[in-house]
Amino acid sequence: MTEALDLPSAPEPLPHPVVDNHCHLDIGRGGPGAQAWDVREAIDAAVAVGVRRIVQIGCDLRRATQAVELARTHPEVVAGVALHPNEAPRLDAAGGLDAALETIERLAAVHPRVRAVGETGLDSFRTGEEGRAAQVRSFAAHIDIAKRLDKTLVIHDRETHQEVLDVLDAEGAPDRWVMHCFSGDADFARQCLDRGAYLSFAGTVTFKNAAPLRNALVVTPQDRLLVETDAPYLTPHPHRGRTNASYLVPLTVRAMAEVRGDDLGELCAAIDATTEQAFGGSW
Repeated sequence: MTEALDLPSAPEPLPHPVVDNHCHLDIGRGGPGAQAWDVREAIDAAVAVGVRRIVQIGCDLRRATQAVELARTHPEVVAGVALHPNEAPRLDAAGGLDAALETIERLAAVHPRVRAVGETGLDSFRTGEEGRAAQVRSFAAHIDIAKRLDKTLVIHDRETHQEVLDVLDAEGAPDRWVMHCFSGDADFARQCLDRGAYLSFAGTVTFKNAAPLRNALVVTPQDRLLVETDAPYLTPHPHRGRTNASYLVPLTVRAMAEVRGDDLGELCAAIDATTEQAFGGSW
């Protein structure tokens, strides 16, 4: 299966453990329906290089339920549950958005290993203006769920920077919220940080054309800084385009330390502690 998934070789282990705070262990490289790496193998490979904990994100009803089950059966994993922004218009058109939101709230409320409500937010890349009202309604509902249940809010923002901030300002952000796969520049980073955000950087920070993103990384304090894979997507350089997985986090963290001028061990320790703070404690 490793060969079929085109998995790169393992990098050198990190000097201190970190957390992959956003992963899709159940999705294959070709997208939903494609063959995924065996979950236990994927976790073990990550642990071997210092990525000892993972936040598994389920962003439709089926995968949210699966995320809860993975968190229940694997001690290294906790879950986030939500409806992805691109799910909201489809569900709304079918008349099922409200019922789906109720199911997400039940999953988040009943299972203690659900630490996050997410990924939710806005996306104008795959959804046009006709779906924006449903996205905003779903996003606002997820914000409310996160606040009432004291869960971490995980935000998807694709080409909607200002719109995301507008909804957060209107609804009031929860105590803990994460900008998943942060994609803005230094100015947008400061706007998010001023509102209390944690900024999570993925393999995109290693891409050659990502200078504005690296500028955002530099202005982010260590106590607001997270790392993620969004696996199986966004594989860091030099393996861009191949299958991503949590065991490749060391490539991203080493690049982050180099860009920031941080000691690698100190940065890893800070990311580890900050992730616990962002997701409500250790597991």
